Amino acid sequence: MEIKQTKENALSASTVSAIINAPFERINIADWLLNLPDAEYQRCSVHHIAAGNTTTYDGEPMSINVETIGDALVVQHYVATEHRPDYCRMLSLSDTLTASGRSRVQVLWELKVEPIDEKTTRYTNTIHATATPEFLNFIAAHGISIAQAAKARQEASDAHNREETPNFAKSIENKALFGKYNLPF
Repeated sequence: MEIKQTKENALSASTVSAIINAPFERINIADWLLNLPDAEYQRCSVHHIAAGNTTTYDGEPMSINVETIGDALVVQHYVATEHRPDYCRMLSLSDTLTASGRSRVQVLWELKVEPIDEKTTRYTNTIHATATPEFLNFIAAHGISIAQAAKARQEASDAHNREETPNFAKSIENKALFGKYNLPF
């Protein structure tokens, strides 16, 4: 069940955009994301460790991503709640592993493209992290306030998003124009 993000449980919200030098009509975010090879995911950020695709028991597409965000190893279990050529909404109950132990946060990842003109498209990568009740208990047990946890997560998430978004845009561009991953960016 999705947790609504509020002032009391918000950990981070980061939105970064980049230009794709390809016509909007040629881009298919869902196809790109849900077929993304592990090596292509890894080369989009030095903090990306692994990625793979699977499904839920109900057959909903999923993207499993392993990365570091700040000092946490995070295993994302993204379920594609919406997946269209111009928009994907991915929701994860993500495992976070730190030196202090293991917990879970909810992460909403939205990927969107919008036409700028006949040759260029804007790609927007938005990430919201929300504390779960388990995470709130975890930080309380370690003497960390939600404000402290949110500050750390916001800084780490924003830095991560600023690094990966331009590379995602180039990867999407290559897939749109040449139908391939692993081309130079």
